[in-house]
Amino acid sequence: MKILLTGAAGFIGTHIARIARERGHDVVALDMFLDKAHGPGERPPGFAQLDLRSARLDDVLEGVDVVCHQAAMVGNGVDAQDLPDYAEHNDAGTARLLAAMARVGVADLVLASSMVVYGDGRYTCPEHGDVPPAVRREDDLASGRYDPRCPVCGGDITWRRIAEDTPFIPRTSYAASKIAQEHYSSAWCTLEGSRAIALRYHNVYGPGMPADTPYAGVAAIFRSAIARGEAPRVFEDGQQVRDFVHVHDIARANVLAVEQVASHPSGVTPYNIASGTTFTIGEMASTLSAAAGGKEPVLTGDYRAFDVRHVVASPEAAKTGLGFAAEITPQEGLAALATDPLRTR
Repeated sequence: MKILLTGAAGFIGTHIARIARERGHDVVALDMFLDKAHGPGERPPGFAQLDLRSARLDDVLEGVDVVCHQAAMVGNGVDAQDLPDYAEHNDAGTARLLAAMARVGVADLVLASSMVVYGDGRYTCPEHGDVPPAVRREDDLASGRYDPRCPVCGGDITWRRIAEDTPFIPRTSYAASKIAQEHYSSAWCTLEGSRAIALRYHNVYGPGMPADTPYAGVAAIFRSAIARGEAPRVFEDGQQVRDFVHVHDIARANVLAVEQVASHPSGVTPYNIASGTTFTIGEMASTLSAAAGGKEPVLTGDYRAFDVRHVVASPEAAKTGLGFAAEITPQEGLAALATDPLRTR
């Protein structure tokens, strides 16, 4: 197949390109090199440097079978002043790409989405059943109670795995932009009779991930602290539950989706892409420190009210719909991350 891969020079895009080419596909690699380890105008060979927000994409889409859309401004976007940047990069760029696909007649899309669309996941209240979490109270956080309460009775609730039909509750600019990307894709599918697969990534880590940038994940931040001889500083009590999925598995899921999107029904089909193994933030920091011979993590008790406490999604739909299951466990992959090369810019 001929694949147009946006964000091809990024952390995830480079792994997708490698695996797709190993499987015999022709990859047309696009990137605008936003926050990549290249100077202005510099790019490695084999890449076209294009900004989706302004470039006319019709020519590069000619002969393309499927688009794998990874290009995005990433990070939390926790300040309201970040909203315009996320809207312009992620949503306007995606809308222009979809419009060009409609003009040229490319009918299949694989979209990089994220678990952040769910916000703080879903919980179970003994009295009220399945509930979204209430906004965490400042007095609870200040006293060291970090778990959210039931929004109805204010009582204790427990997290549960969530499926793809869980309602969206965005908490950041980035989350809002990812939801908008899915909605634009859905509208495009309806208007054009097209097909899209939205892959909702969980916490991605592995070789080539950015280190010590505004867009670095917590695993990279901890890894960088260890490399400096410092103890990883863990917010709250370290018991925040996540699913950490290796970039190799994320790339495999994308290639499987690229190869199967044409057999999916019209519209957007979402899949959670996760390892299926839960890990706490504290366990992750300890695993990294032990593998690198670093200092034990420090629980700081620091908190941000808008942070997600727990979010874990079920990987079952991806197993059924794509034949995808993670190959690298967090225990194995996070230990390797202690010595994996990171991207310094």
